[in-house]
Amino acid sequence: MTITVPRPRRAGERRRPLWVSVEGINGVGKTTAVRATAASLGSRCLRLDELTDQAADTLPGRVIAALASDGDVCLRTGHPVAETLALLALKFREVERLTPERLDGVDVIVEDRGVDSVAVCQGAILHAEHRATPARAVAEQILATARRWRSMPDATLLLTGDLAVCTARFAARIGRALPASALEVIEQTDQLYRELAAAEPDRFTVIDVTGHGPEETGKAVEAGVRALMAQRKQREVDRAS
Repeated sequence: MTITVPRPRRAGERRRPLWVSVEGINGVGKTTAVRATAASLGSRCLRLDELTDQAADTLPGRVIAALASDGDVCLRTGHPVAETLALLALKFREVERLTPERLDGVDVIVEDRGVDSVAVCQGAILHAEHRATPARAVAEQILATARRWRSMPDATLLLTGDLAVCTARFAARIGRALPASALEVIEQTDQLYRELAAAEPDRFTVIDVTGHGPEETGKAVEAGVRALMAQRKQREVDRAS
């Protein structure tokens, strides 16, 4: 497989960690796989948790709690543009908080959902509000906005699976049935992920985890991250020789 890794460094530029984002719909197994991968890699890996999994007393936690206050699993409050900007702002803040001290000794950042997730989820939601605007066009506009303020991940691992199985897992995890409107958003999100991956094959690697349990999915993600790290190391060796 061919995966884009970071550009060559300029003279005097500080070496930065490889940034790998793990994406996919709810219930596909991202979070368990990311945590297992980070645990296996140890201190050289910095794990960035999904926004919805961050502590309630943090700024992201408080923003997510406000967006979830109406009980909507898609974080819809009736103000989709404001919701989109709030989520993007949290992802920008995440990058700004990566100080040299925090990155000392870190070789790879493994992110549980990045700006691609904001783009596809909010693209699906905004499309549902304004059917005349294609969801893909909205998602690409969100990504274009994001690129003005932060770099995209060096590589993205997109986990795909059976939609019905994933939504059933998600419903079981939150302890309630998913309404039709949420299922529609998740289905649209799944389609948008696949379209973005097809459009950027050098950044995305698609891993089909259909029929896989958590352990198998975790091993697949770890293998993908380790392969990316090895490719980056080889490129650095090649540049130095």
